[in-house]
Amino acid sequence: MASSFGFAGARTTPFVLITHGAVGGAAAQEAIALIGGQVAAHVALEDAVAALDALPPPTPVVVLDLEGAPDELAHDVVAAVGATADARAWRCIVAMSVAQIDLIIAALDAAVDQVQLLCAPDQAEWIGALAVAAARGDGAVRAADEERERFARLNAEVARIAEMIARLAEREGGGGGRAEDRRMTFAPAPPEADITAGTVRDVLRARRLRDRFFGEGLFEDPAWDMLLDLFAARLEGSRVSVSSLCIAAAVAPTTALRWIGKLTAIHLLDRAPDPDDRRRAFVALTADAANAMHRYVAALAEARLPLV
Repeated sequence: MASSFGFAGARTTPFVLITHGAVGGAAAQEAIALIGGQVAAHVALEDAVAALDALPPPTPVVVLDLEGAPDELAHDVVAAVGATADARAWRCIVAMSVAQIDLIIAALDAAVDQVQLLCAPDQAEWIGALAVAAARGDGAVRAADEERERFARLNAEVARIAEMIARLAEREGGGGGRAEDRRMTFAPAPPEADITAGTVRDVLRARRLRDRFFGEGLFEDPAWDMLLDLFAARLEGSRVSVSSLCIAAAVAPTTALRWIGKLTAIHLLDRAPDPDDRRRAFVALTADAANAMHRYVAALAEARLPLV
């Protein structure tokens, strides 16, 4: 298939596609072709570890499409591939189903932040992830001026990807938003205020109720929805799995996973494997995030404002 978009780096990037069975991954293959890339190798999941060990340079983009893969095989291969990709600075994309979220997060463990995660991706999400991976280059050491120029090119590339995805979303009747970086600041503690898990759950139910009257997607605020859900869980003394938190975010699973990664990176969330089940991972507020939530609730009470 001819390329519809001219993304920098795609033509010179070797894409290694790993699927359950050597005939899977049709959506990934189509997206690779659309950005002007080629599949250098298509490997069955059960042969992936040995095949990656034997890969010669240049540095590839490793694409795992886990559709239809058995849980045990998916877990073991993703764990091995994630560790190898992290150690060798390979670019890696892992696409999974909603049912596989906890399994894959647990398998990746410490390497999870080095991997692009997609959940039930559509074509726009595939194209965006593949184009960003191709634009990242081969990870070689560069002079400062060259690195700054490369970073500027990458920023321009990401902007083009965002514009392209927006056009695709408009054709399909969808919409999108943009997340900006924010830094946390902690003000002096206001007076203590009581808050119950039930009160927080009521706020979440009220936020979801809006969708019934105005339609889904208009009031998306995944970061706050996730913080509220985890705050309620902390007050209850319960644990929240990654997949459950994705549901609480009330956005597309890939978007939710991206926000979990972002909130973890700024030390609002902690991820931890389930000690009793290696196929599941839990998420919780950090101590700083929990403290900030309590202070916020106290500040609202002091100002006689509702929690929303």
